[in-house]
Amino acid sequence: MNTPLDQYGVIGHPVAHSWSPFIHSLFARETGQALSYRLHDVPAERFVEYVLDFAARGGRGLNVTVPHKVAAAGLATELSPRAERARAANTLTFVETRILADNTDGAGLVRDLTLNLGVAIAGRRILIGGAGGAARGVLGPLLEHAPAEIVVAARTAERARGLAQGFADLGAVRGCGLEELGPDPFDLVINATSAGLAGEVPAIPAAAIGPHTTCYDMGYSKSDTAFVLWARGRGCERAVQGWGMLVEQAAESFLIWRGIRPATAPVRALLPG
Repeated sequence: MNTPLDQYGVIGHPVAHSWSPFIHSLFARETGQALSYRLHDVPAERFVEYVLDFAARGGRGLNVTVPHKVAAAGLATELSPRAERARAANTLTFVETRILADNTDGAGLVRDLTLNLGVAIAGRRILIGGAGGAARGVLGPLLEHAPAEIVVAARTAERARGLAQGFADLGAVRGCGLEELGPDPFDLVINATSAGLAGEVPAIPAAAIGPHTTCYDMGYSKSDTAFVLWARGRGCERAVQGWGMLVEQAAESFLIWRGIRPATAPVRALLPG
């Protein structure tokens, strides 16, 4: 008799574009872990009910993507320090009646920037476009690397200021409206909005991009994202999308779930980016 596979997946809306099942299947094969990983497209109004049902049916863990990361942290019975600081979670683990929440987004982004791409964070000026769950997840880990300043800019200035204030004890960070950004270009510009899902670009002023700016889209696509195309058109030094972050944060989740960190380079080599 075949032993049932441990059940994992990614939950979001929309989620059909996600490469997470492919990535985790490669991780499982590499590490000899027996598991199943599937897509779960669930609208916001059904999120809590669906997650509780998944756990009750024996599900072991879920990755969480747009638009559920803040709700995932609220649903958890226990938060890791990363998830508690971010007040957003992208990794849920179900242990008996407990729901454990963590956030691996920041660790994944920092590993991709520093180890894979060779981008320095320390002493650099960084702009984060967007003040939602994605931005929440990466602010803490970025500030741990001592940038000169992080500016969080969003369409709603008060939301950006509130988010920055919650991390002010970790380093130099401030929030503002997109229209309030000054004329000086940043060393690193990170798109943490979900605009790319609709093929749109956040309203970041062109002055934020200079000839030495690295632009990083936390979203990803088989072809260049709208943000990457926009950034290149404004003469940035380099524009990349978030394939590496996707793999690195997935590896961190896999470590939480299975107790083993898979190698990421072989998986990154198989992805379009």
